[in-house]
Amino acid sequence: MTLQSSLPGVELLLLTCSCSRTFDMASFSSFTTASLLSEVCIFGFLMQNSPWKKPKSCVTSSLLPNTPTKPQQWLQVVGHAGSFHVGADGTLLKRFCEGEQQCYLRLMEDTLRPFVPAYHGVVQLDEQDYNMMDNLLTHFSMPAVMDCKMGSRTYLEEELLISREPRKDMYEKMIAVDPEAPTAQERAQQAVLKTRYMQWRETLSSTTSLGFRIEGFRVSANEECHTNFKRTRSRDQVMEVLHNFVESNPHIVWGYLRRLKQLRQVLETSDFFRAHEVVGSSLLFVHDWTGRTGVWMIDFGKTAALPPHLTLDHRTPWVEGNREDGYLWGLDNLIDILTDMLPLT
Repeated sequence: MTLQSSLPGVELLLLTCSCSRTFDMASFSSFTTASLLSEVCIFGFLMQNSPWKKPKSCVTSSLLPNTPTKPQQWLQVVGHAGSFHVGADGTLLKRFCEGEQQCYLRLMEDTLRPFVPAYHGVVQLDEQDYNMMDNLLTHFSMPAVMDCKMGSRTYLEEELLISREPRKDMYEKMIAVDPEAPTAQERAQQAVLKTRYMQWRETLSSTTSLGFRIEGFRVSANEECHTNFKRTRSRDQVMEVLHNFVESNPHIVWGYLRRLKQLRQVLETSDFFRAHEVVGSSLLFVHDWTGRTGVWMIDFGKTAALPPHLTLDHRTPWVEGNREDGYLWGLDNLIDILTDMLPLT
């Protein structure tokens, strides 16, 4: 991410897993994203003023929220650094993706609207377009945050058609995780098909065993971010991670369960959900020391509209061609695990 030093009245607070320091714009230019973020790490910043242009005409400025203007914090648990900027009046800017924009426009007219960030159109910052939406952390005090990737796969069916040639880079990634994973033929070729790699990768985590996986979480500002869950696969392993996230607090678990059950009920009747393949989307979990909890659907960059004749139930096992994503199957399992975390009464 690059921010020009000419931006007026900007102060940044960069939070890494091990430390936090405040920089003015003159000193910030001597640092790089790579030096601040060792890999995928929680990342936040504060902005006093906003140099972006007004929203484009597709969405009017009257949709902007009426929350008081104050510095806002955003924590990025996983994802590509530089994809987000904090906006004014409790908003967040995410690097523009047309597919995600179309999803948000439809979601604003759907029964799922209370379960996604409110969408406020497209703005420009440094000649880059951004989708502007509510900053979901605005009303929390020093929040704990978790990103949970939903569904039984995180790749689109069309991605399987991109390359039918064995790839050496995929082979290298595979043996870096498990040297015994390649077949004898793959070992001889020193290459694997992308389809084979993507499907193998999903079997390592709870994506294929439970229909969701924990991407990362952070409990407090003084704690490192936890992202090493690529091989967290069993129900017991996932429950242990969730216990750590909620710090075994039954009040927090109850708050999340209520929200997830409400979400499931709405998903089962949503026109948007029925007509879309929801792949690579996450649930964002947020709670704080006051006991406030919240869960929202985020990340719709890979969500794709289905042909008019096709609908999904989101629970049927996926086979190539049926486009099922396993979202509700994963949500069912997540709700069951959280329920079992509650003390017996």
